[in-house]
Amino acid sequence: MTVNTPLCFRGKKILAPMVRVGTLPMRLLALDYGADIVYCEELIDIKMLQCKRVINVLETVDFVAPNDRVVFRTCERERERVVFQMGSADAERALAVAKLVESDVAGIDINMGCPKEYSTKASMGAALLSDPDKIESILTTLVKGICKPVTCKIRILPSVEDTVNLVKRIEKTGIAAIAVHGRKKEERPQHPVHCDVIKAISEAVSIPVIANGGSHDFIKEYADIETFQKATAASSVMIARAAMWNPSVFRKEGFCPLKDVMQDYIRYAVRYDNHYTNTKYCLCQMLREQLETTQGKKLHAAQSTQEICEAFEMGDFYEETTAIFEAKKASLETKVQDEDDQTEDPDVIKMAVRFDKREYPPQITPKMYLLEWCRKEKHPQPVYETVQRPLDRLFCSVVTVAERKYRSTLWDKSKKLAEQAAAIVCLRALGVPEGKLCEGENHLINKRKRGDQEPLISRDHGEDLAEPSHKKANFIEGTSDVNVPKMPR
Repeated sequence: MTVNTPLCFRGKKILAPMVRVGTLPMRLLALDYGADIVYCEELIDIKMLQCKRVINVLETVDFVAPNDRVVFRTCERERERVVFQMGSADAERALAVAKLVESDVAGIDINMGCPKEYSTKASMGAALLSDPDKIESILTTLVKGICKPVTCKIRILPSVEDTVNLVKRIEKTGIAAIAVHGRKKEERPQHPVHCDVIKAISEAVSIPVIANGGSHDFIKEYADIETFQKATAASSVMIARAAMWNPSVFRKEGFCPLKDVMQDYIRYAVRYDNHYTNTKYCLCQMLREQLETTQGKKLHAAQSTQEICEAFEMGDFYEETTAIFEAKKASLETKVQDEDDQTEDPDVIKMAVRFDKREYPPQITPKMYLLEWCRKEKHPQPVYETVQRPLDRLFCSVVTVAERKYRSTLWDKSKKLAEQAAAIVCLRALGVPEGKLCEGENHLINKRKRGDQEPLISRDHGEDLAEPSHKKANFIEGTSDVNVPKMPR
């Protein structure tokens, strides 16, 4: 396919992909300090394929897993500069992921250098280096299948000749550039980087070669980036640990004071609702030997984004920023509720109720009571129709019983809870007991004691595991959904 992006890999200073480090706050900070291109942390293809694309009120694009965890978050600021790195050992899966994200990123990269067991056991990362046919299949499929430039990142092989031959074969797939970590897969940061091998590669191919692995031996400050580039004859330089320790290494004017760098990072972390554990991890990498200082100990003890902000004298910033987003969230919720009220079926009976499992005996739910009532009255089984609201990914369910519809006006965090709430509305409208502890003797419990095999339910979630009622789940998905962040963390 024809590449329709101006992204160039020559003469660039690049933030390397780093697990747990290359999240949105670090990428944006690196761009602020002078990085030309930023790579996200490696994300596994199978995990990404489970995600739904959601546009967030934070003005981000999120790829959200079924458990509501944000797997990848990006924004307009980096759209033309961020390369999405994935771990994959399958060409078709890699292509599916690339198509999922390509409108939100500047390029796609395949990790072929990670030596960690979690990657190599699944035939990804450095394991691919011993399977050139699979490398060729994955890269060729991507180059032909998407419009954005494709790159890969490798480690060197035991011999220079084998490494150069592999890179020549990779070049023929049509990729835009290749990043080379100048160490073998069994070598670690304390081992010297093999500049001579990277140089041999640079001289053997015509595509841009991005040199990586110089943080330990070369890159102590900005001027050293050029020194490493010349030593490897590479087109560009990719920086990992030196940038992790202080992302202002990309700054031509020299390092910024570490305190300023960390506060800049925290501002992005709060602004983009970064999970506090990730924020804490990245800040700890910056503090390094200062972790035993008073501030380091406060950071180590922090158990929320707010506590991290307080450790860096940024409590007011946290309060102001979260207040802004809470107000925006409330405004959007009001707007959506008004829209719901205008489009609501007037024949649906509504009440503002939620299911709280603490109000019911173990293994008893309103859905069970409603099913029992329908059987007793010889009505068809209840039918539940459930939708998910794009705004905040909450659920609402409408239950149909005896040709009447019932729903709660309150939206719930799971489909099962929404169905229980709908059952409660129906039972209360009918004047039928719903099984609450305060209602006294529970006939369903007595039936269970007599050996009647009612469906079991989950003690953890108050949910039916094997309920025979019919359900229609209509999940609203799409590429322009809006998501409200859960603030604060």
